[in-house]
Amino acid sequence: MSKNRTIGMWLYSNGGGDKIAKKITKKLQERDIDTINDLNLRQAIAKNGHILHNDLKLDKLDLFFSYNAGEQTQYQMYLYQALNRVIPMINSYDAFALTEDKFHTSFVLRNQGIHTADYKLCHRDDGHHLKKIIKKWDKMVYKPTDGWGGVGLTKIESEANLDMLMPFLNQMDLRYFYVEKFIKYDNTDFRVDIVDGQFVGCYGRKASGTDWRTNVTSGGSVFMREANQEIINIAIKACKACDVDIGGVDIIYDLEKEEYVVLEVNGIPAFATPEQEKQGLDFNNKKIDLIVDLIDRKTKSKK
Repeated sequence: MSKNRTIGMWLYSNGGGDKIAKKITKKLQERDIDTINDLNLRQAIAKNGHILHNDLKLDKLDLFFSYNAGEQTQYQMYLYQALNRVIPMINSYDAFALTEDKFHTSFVLRNQGIHTADYKLCHRDDGHHLKKIIKKWDKMVYKPTDGWGGVGLTKIESEANLDMLMPFLNQMDLRYFYVEKFIKYDNTDFRVDIVDGQFVGCYGRKASGTDWRTNVTSGGSVFMREANQEIINIAIKACKACDVDIGGVDIIYDLEKEEYVVLEVNGIPAFATPEQEKQGLDFNNKKIDLIVDLIDRKTKSKK
C-alpha cells in the first residue's frame, strides 16, 4: 500500500454511477488520496483480526466508502459492521442501519422534534391494536421496516382491508407490524440531498396515475423542484438526527395538518442519472466535491 492515504470504495455502477466513481477517484488523487475501487464485501472474508478482499487487508485502509443500495446482502452488512469497528466509514454502520429501518428512523426523528407520519409498532400477537387504530385513523400504510424503493408498501383503507391482509402478514412470519397513518398529500414529494450537513440539491417525484407512491421504482417520475429554506432546514436537521454523512430526505406536505413531514431518510441517495442531468438536475458536481472534502477530513483525522 502506498504512503498516500488510501480508501476503499464500493459505488453502484448503473445509472451513471461508474462515471461518478471515476470523478471521485480523480479528485481524491489530486489530494494524494488513493482509491481502490469495486471493493464488494461479498468477496471478502474475515480471518484472525483482518478482513481480506483478495490479499488486501481492508482493516488497514484509511476509510471505506460504501454506496450501493441495490446489492446489499446480510453478509456484506455483517462485515460492514465489523469493519466500522476499526476504520472510519461513510456512512457509519450505525447511521446506515438506522436509516435502513423505517420504525427506528421515525422514532429518532420524533424524539428530535421532527414531524413524521403518526405511526404504531406492535407485536404480531397484538393485531387487535391495528383494528383499533384503523378506526381512529381511517387509512393507514403497512410498511416493511427494512424495505426500500416502495416495495411492500400496502395501503389499508378499511377494517375489511386489514382482515384480508392479516393472514398474509402472519404467513410471512413477521415478529411485528409497523404501520403509519396515511397522510393526505398532493402525490408529490421533495427529495433533498444533504452531504456533511450542507444542502446539495433538491428535486421532486410524482406518483403515477392512481398510485400514491412517489418512488421511481414504483412508477413515480422525477421533476424539477426548488426547495424553500424551511424544507432545507428540516432535511439538514433530519440528517443530523440520524447521524448520516450523506442523506436523501423525502419530505411531503400534509394537507390536513398544513405542515411538512419527513417520510424517510435514505442513506444512499442516488446521484442524478445522465437522463436526469439532461432534464436540468445539476447537483452531481457539488455532491462529489462535498464527498471528496468529507473523505479528506475523515482520513486526516484518522492519520
